[in-house]
Amino acid sequence: MKTRLHPPLSLEQAATLASASLADTVRAVSTLDASRRILLFDGNLLPLGSEPYDVIHQVSGDLDMRLGAIFDECEGPTVLVGMDTPQLDGSMLEPLFDEWPADTDAYLGFANDGGFWTIAMADPDGSLIRGVPMSRDDTGTLQLDRLTQAGLRVRMLPELVDVDTIDDARLVAGLAPHTEFARTLASFENSTTETGAVR
Repeated sequence: MKTRLHPPLSLEQAATLASASLADTVRAVSTLDASRRILLFDGNLLPLGSEPYDVIHQVSGDLDMRLGAIFDECEGPTVLVGMDTPQLDGSMLEPLFDEWPADTDAYLGFANDGGFWTIAMADPDGSLIRGVPMSRDDTGTLQLDRLTQAGLRVRMLPELVDVDTIDDARLVAGLAPHTEFARTLASFENSTTETGAVR
């Protein structure tokens, strides 16, 4: 998220906004009844609210390799949630933390940019993610194809807005004005209106 928001945000502002997005995501999933919580993290300053998480540093390689490694690390139903959709409400994921329907082996939630914001598997298998091209406008479709071709029965979740640009950020802030993300973005825009730094 950081580099794609610069400009118009400064690199420091973009990093702060990304941190707010991560904090909102952590809060959204904090009430879900998970037996284990993992934070796949690359950095030194852990976000507030991450104390209950097992912090796993990202393996080297492209995003598909890093996501696949997490699924290889887990046993039993596993849910992975990205941090670029701070409008996420934990209620969207509640069915995944209950008994899964008999006709469901995986869940997938598309993002509006063609990617996906969440993927879950009853029997986690990183090989079903590795090799899927990431950050493309057909990534979500390709991931769905990979799952179904492996024989998994996939249930879809609602589409969310992935924050890639300042317009995305403003849209998400409007959808979820109660979030830290929205408050942080507003503070930047309010402080720079006179200078024209954020347009």
